[in-house]
Amino acid sequence: MDISATLNELLVKLFREIMTIEERSLRQGEFRELSVNDMHVIEAIDVHEPKNMTAVAKALNVTTGTLTISVNGLVKKGFVDRIRSEADRRVVLVSLTEKGRKAYIQHENFHKELVQAVIADLDEEEQEVLERALLDLTGFFRAHQKS
Repeated sequence: MDISATLNELLVKLFREIMTIEERSLRQGEFRELSVNDMHVIEAIDVHEPKNMTAVAKALNVTTGTLTISVNGLVKKGFVDRIRSEADRRVVLVSLTEKGRKAYIQHENFHKELVQAVIADLDEEEQEVLERALLDLTGFFRAHQKS
């Protein structure tokens, strides 16, 4: 098998396995009522200052209508709050509740463990090569999101 076919196979398997592990982690954890999509919305909202819906939708590369559906569910589940902007009452901001912050931190820890597992047996030079390759791959994805 040539390198292109091998890399293609590895990338497809890697994506599927990460999604499967992420789903399993959620189902077995304290926040089992969350889907992977819910967690990605929580991750995009972040634990810092409230964000407007447009900024969160842009970070997720979805429409604000699609995001609204997800946020409605997360509000009902108690993970997200909606608030009106003090500067412009027409603007709706979203922020994480305490429960949402806990879910965010748990998911962040999952990602840290994942990264540590990936780099555990790599020396510094190998880590730098991996970082460059992933940056290039991310650039490819970003370029193709716009097309």
